[in-house]
Amino acid sequence: MDLKQLRDGIDDIDSSILSLFMKRMELCKGVADFKKEHNMPVFQGGREQEVIDRIKELTGNKELEKGTAALFTTIMDISKILQNRTIHAAAPDYIYTSPDFAGARTIGCQGTSGANSESAARKVFGDRDFTFYPSFEDVFKAVQAGEVDYGVLPVQNSTAGSVDSTYDLMAKYPFYIVKMVTLEINHCLAAKKGTMLEDITCVYSHRQALSQCEVFLSRTGLKKHEYSNTATAAEKVLRSEEPIAAICSVDCAEKLGLEILARDIADCTINRTQFIIISRDLQVADDSDSVSVMLTIPHTEGSLYRLLTKFFVNNMNLLRIESRPIRDGSFDVMFFLDFSGKLSDPSVKAVLRDLEENLEDFRCIGTFKSE
Repeated sequence: MDLKQLRDGIDDIDSSILSLFMKRMELCKGVADFKKEHNMPVFQGGREQEVIDRIKELTGNKELEKGTAALFTTIMDISKILQNRTIHAAAPDYIYTSPDFAGARTIGCQGTSGANSESAARKVFGDRDFTFYPSFEDVFKAVQAGEVDYGVLPVQNSTAGSVDSTYDLMAKYPFYIVKMVTLEINHCLAAKKGTMLEDITCVYSHRQALSQCEVFLSRTGLKKHEYSNTATAAEKVLRSEEPIAAICSVDCAEKLGLEILARDIADCTINRTQFIIISRDLQVADDSDSVSVMLTIPHTEGSLYRLLTKFFVNNMNLLRIESRPIRDGSFDVMFFLDFSGKLSDPSVKAVLRDLEENLEDFRCIGTFKSE
């Protein structure tokens, strides 16, 4: 046979596979109705393994056993996703309130006045006083304790990537993301008045800022020193008698009366940081179109692939996937996923209930409008 004949034969077989797949899904719909009526769970591990074992036995070709197992595992996963839609269609909605940014009494940021977190907070809350905390963890604690209505924390930079310390704390504290804010970052090198660039012995700043200005620092040969925050680093420079400098925002340098020795020193001219606004309670804005979750998955073959299948089949675009080690001595990781959807969407609700029921560690950590 020539190539066209071979392809025509494959097309005919694909049509047959599709027809049988549709018939199988129709039978699965009946299974879903039965399970719903009799209050049975969608996932039944024994039945799934029974099907896979039977398929492997029928394959008759060792080289194709894994492939046929993967094919039928995917078919069963699709079946379970559709069953979940049926079973969870009438599940109770999540209980939440609407954000009240205008009426917020207290807002917490890390660092000090002039920090980028303050600039991000002003984009949401306007010109008001903020409560500053020494560390990111202190902001989480303040939100958890009800000391502040909202907290503002950086999560992602377009140049340096994820803010790992924030993600580590997200796994540790209960909270909800209620809004995402993107801020243009404009780094400069600042020192006390009268200090010359050639006199600088060390540069202080947050690890992310130092990473974002790596090219400038390498070219000038300046020694780096990590500090808790760009604004607190600038304050340290102001108080020091040593010829040191800070990488901070232009606004921060001008506010403290520091001399700007170099402007626009980030590696990329377009340098943005995303900040999350967090609260103690689940709050959903009318324009929210993204959902954020955190979860662990079992150490089994294809577990991540099977997780991602749930979002693909439900037409949910994954906006972000991050992983951080669980600090318990193991090599397990916590996954953080942002995906498109609304909490009121039946498909989203079905996926969340599915993950909640079938994963040992799972939390929905908020919803927001994607920027």
